[in-house]
Amino acid sequence: MAMQANVTADTKTVDTYHEDVVHDAQLDFYGKKLATCSSDRTIKVFDVQGGAAVRPGETLQGHEGPVWQVAWGHPSFGTILASASYDGKVFIWKHENGAYGQSWVRIKEHALHTASVNSIAWAPHELGATLACASSDGKVSVLTFNSDGSWSVDIVTAHPVGCNAVSWAPAVPAGAADGAPQPPVRRFASAGSDATIKIWRFSEEHNRYVEDAQLNGHTDWVRDVAIAPNAGLGRTYLASASQDRTVLIWTQTSPDAPWTKTALQPGAGSQGNADPTRFPDTVWRVSWSVSGNVLAVSCGDGKVSLWKENLKGQWECINEMDA
Repeated sequence: MAMQANVTADTKTVDTYHEDVVHDAQLDFYGKKLATCSSDRTIKVFDVQGGAAVRPGETLQGHEGPVWQVAWGHPSFGTILASASYDGKVFIWKHENGAYGQSWVRIKEHALHTASVNSIAWAPHELGATLACASSDGKVSVLTFNSDGSWSVDIVTAHPVGCNAVSWAPAVPAGAADGAPQPPVRRFASAGSDATIKIWRFSEEHNRYVEDAQLNGHTDWVRDVAIAPNAGLGRTYLASASQDRTVLIWTQTSPDAPWTKTALQPGAGSQGNADPTRFPDTVWRVSWSVSGNVLAVSCGDGKVSLWKENLKGQWECINEMDA
């Protein structure tokens, strides 16, 4: 999805600093830096002051195709930025002090995928500097930075016809026993062109990621998947967005419980709507609030809607805006 960034930069929108369509825009942990990426094969990093972006401090180059997504690492690992591209590569950049001042240095080039890398996501910081990468070659790779300075990689064949998105679950799952110390759980979700979502869990016994569950409910490509921060919630929430124009909310009361699904109903109040669960167009992206109780849905009709679960367990649209 082509997403136009709306953050202003010296009275201009940041897309004016790119020569082509902007695909992603992400603020860092503190909201002090904004990274954008584009079909012009570049990444630009802006400083943010007073809610507005100022001129980009540096342009990061090296990708040989459109850059689809950028992702900031947790600040406990330094100022780290990852980028994913159509060229099948993932770059990891670090902002460092050098002999001539501060600059961005490419500290890792991940080139094991054979097709476009469509999505990247950093694991919860409790799990270390770990990045999951979803590719059109059907695989998800998990990069882990080791204490000796090396990188290790685990690769799973997730969706043979292509993987479109990846999202990590919280390290401490919802529904864990109150008061009991819980070891961190390495678990993520992947979304594929095979119309499925798969849950992957790291198995200590096998020393690799294994399929934990497969969620079926969509009838076309799953474009995005997002697991909510648990933030005291009593269950795990996962949202999936699809080419079939639906958004499904999947819930799990404990790590070993079955997943149940509920469809958002954007057309529930429309007369003559044969299927109230269908959005007007393809649903491209879903994103949870920091508290995990509000879901933003980005639709191909250019609108973004916000959804929240009411006390009856029903999901209501609480706001809608033109993108």
